Amino acid sequence: MTNNHLTRRQMLIGTACTVAIGLALRPGGAAWADARMQSGDGPEPGEVRIRDLGPGVVQFPLMSSLVVGDTLYIGSRNLTPARVIGFDLTTRRVVSRTDLSSGYAIQAMVASPDGATLYISTLRKDDDTGASVHQWDLTTPSVPATALATTGDRDVRAIAVAPDGKIYVAGGGEPPKPPSLWEVDPTTGAVTNWGTPDEGASIAQAVAATATTVYFGTGSTLPGGAGSPAKLFAYDRATRTPVNILPSEVATAVSVTSLSVLDDLLGVGLKHPGKSLLMNLATPSTYEVIPQTGVQLRRRGTDISYVKSPSVATYSRTTKKITNLQTRDLGMLWGLDLAGDRLVGASEYGFVAEVYPATKTSTVTELLDVGAPADAQAVMGIAAGAGSVYVGGTGAISRLDLATSTVTRIRLGGEAKDGVIVDGVLCTGQYNSQGMWRYDPASGQPPAQVVAPVTGQNRPLDVCWDAVNGLVLLGAQNDTGGGGSFTTYRPATGAGTTTVNPIDTRQMVRAVATADGVAYLGGDNLSADGPRSTVVAWNPVAGTELWRVDPGLPAGIAALATDGHFLFVLGRAASGLAVIDLASRAVVRVVDVSGVATDFGALHCFDGTVYGVSDTTLYRVDAATLRLSTVVADIDGGWYSGPHLDIDESGVIYTMRGLNLVAVEDGARPRAIAVDVVAETRSMGSSMYISVKVTNAESGPVSVKVTTAYGQKAFASVAAGKNAVASFNTRQPSIPAGTVAVEVTRAADGASTTRTAAYGAASTG
Repeated sequence: MTNNHLTRRQMLIGTACTVAIGLALRPGGAAWADARMQSGDGPEPGEVRIRDLGPGVVQFPLMSSLVVGDTLYIGSRNLTPARVIGFDLTTRRVVSRTDLSSGYAIQAMVASPDGATLYISTLRKDDDTGASVHQWDLTTPSVPATALATTGDRDVRAIAVAPDGKIYVAGGGEPPKPPSLWEVDPTTGAVTNWGTPDEGASIAQAVAATATTVYFGTGSTLPGGAGSPAKLFAYDRATRTPVNILPSEVATAVSVTSLSVLDDLLGVGLKHPGKSLLMNLATPSTYEVIPQTGVQLRRRGTDISYVKSPSVATYSRTTKKITNLQTRDLGMLWGLDLAGDRLVGASEYGFVAEVYPATKTSTVTELLDVGAPADAQAVMGIAAGAGSVYVGGTGAISRLDLATSTVTRIRLGGEAKDGVIVDGVLCTGQYNSQGMWRYDPASGQPPAQVVAPVTGQNRPLDVCWDAVNGLVLLGAQNDTGGGGSFTTYRPATGAGTTTVNPIDTRQMVRAVATADGVAYLGGDNLSADGPRSTVVAWNPVAGTELWRVDPGLPAGIAALATDGHFLFVLGRAASGLAVIDLASRAVVRVVDVSGVATDFGALHCFDGTVYGVSDTTLYRVDAATLRLSTVVADIDGGWYSGPHLDIDESGVIYTMRGLNLVAVEDGARPRAIAVDVVAETRSMGSSMYISVKVTNAESGPVSVKVTTAYGQKAFASVAAGKNAVASFNTRQPSIPAGTVAVEVTRAADGASTTRTAAYGAASTG
């Protein structure tokens, strides 16, 4: 999120929440308040003060589960090192653990035919050259897992074992390189590439194996729009020859997301067609359609159960009916297996769910309560203001109370990529394909969706608050189809709108900023063709384009910020910081930021200084001189989906250093001027009036100049603790919503700032 002026109503938050499930001191965290901070003293001029506030999010996030015997094995997500824990289904305790030598997440596991060995696959970062498949001897769980093999694809998203013990691996992760099917010999660790059956695919998320055939499901995700639709290949194990067997009825599906051998059937999960399939293994052209999208299909007799987040559903092959087994919110279950009379899986919320189909009841066991190893994870977003800092993780956020140094873990579904607080109410963009949500902590109610997503617009990227128009603004990406969307939500009425592809059919809306009632949309194009970094000025009320400009950034836009006069456009791949004069709509300069900005990043403008953070560095750009300088070198934040920063009302910057939250006070920036501005409307006779009150919270006098669309007034000296009140007769019976600008100059050092305040539309009638 990027706002040109931060007020008490405009505090960025990078996550959304449901219910608090814990309150504890931050493990290893440092108390925020020391004597100097409590006295209100800031850093010395030129000094940069950094405070370590402890780990950002501490929990056991997970991404896979598998029942082997009486144990549910659970793979971690965004933890270093990646790890697997064993949860005893009888005692409901965590009884074992192993750490892996590589990988940051575990999306898939499979057991050997005899159940004695667990094969563990990993998602790896680009610079991780370690094993992509590990093996753990379950007969001696105290002995750590060992590396088995490394495939030619970076990520392993599915793994299967044939009856003879051979291992088959599917994944990808390095577009435009298409994914291959890989075979691993568990005895020798030898890896064989079975080829790339679909050159247009960007991902393979599913694999299954029988004695004679390997099934390999492909499709498209990032980069959106560049790949082919779903395909399901049956490989003859003797000849290694693939044949696409996906029925034409579902040929428009985006990707094959799940494959399960169910006795004589193959269960097929598909993304976006609203269907799943039960294919006859002997004659794949014979199949049955389940009229619902599901993953992790499991069979008991004539019933087929599957994960349909946030629940579990069962399809009866006899009655052809679908039964939802739960009203309880289970979140996303990463894995689903049969265990006696129940279905078992691990939830993104951090608990084990046991669902009893016969009674439609369930039990949940919180993993942190039964021995799961909590640790600091890579984080999603960050938010600061009103005495708190929020850090977003996977399935939860942490709220740090700066006054007490206590931390509350707050449960949430999916990933809140970005958000904003408006009058104490949180509005957030939720991944995956969850649209915009609203949460009012004062109501005692859980979050609720306020704007449903348009099909395909699955990945929220940036959220900000338009105080002039009273709108929450959200930019998003379509992972699979390319392009993106722009969503508005009006908290006062609950109305929401979404415009698909406001930039073009290729560019997502990577970044959103706002000033004076205009939204600025920053494009990014991950496909090989089309424009890459267009900026569009947008009227968010009318839903129309005002103008557009190409800032000439060859690698797309990473972030936007504005001070109301200039729009600062950060290019990806260290391609520069373009500065657009909003009056002339022209690029007036491109600042070389290659020494501090790597690729993805965030920007925030505060009191004439633009702050940016990359994977490596926290830096500043003076909005007037465009001078670039480093605030904190080697910040090296532990981010999962790109760097973030936020700035609270007093100008303290919050970001990550490694996996720890830090607060940074920048003495190189003039101390923020403490004033509060309120604008109100009132009617007198046949005219509407605008009243502006400016409160001086400084220790000395300030001068004030108030500018509105209906006139201007100045106050040469407003004493400490006093108010300046200006009233403007609009001479009109009705007026539209608007803003006032207040320029404040501190007498002590001559520092100036401009604050804005919004007022709503009003009329005498």
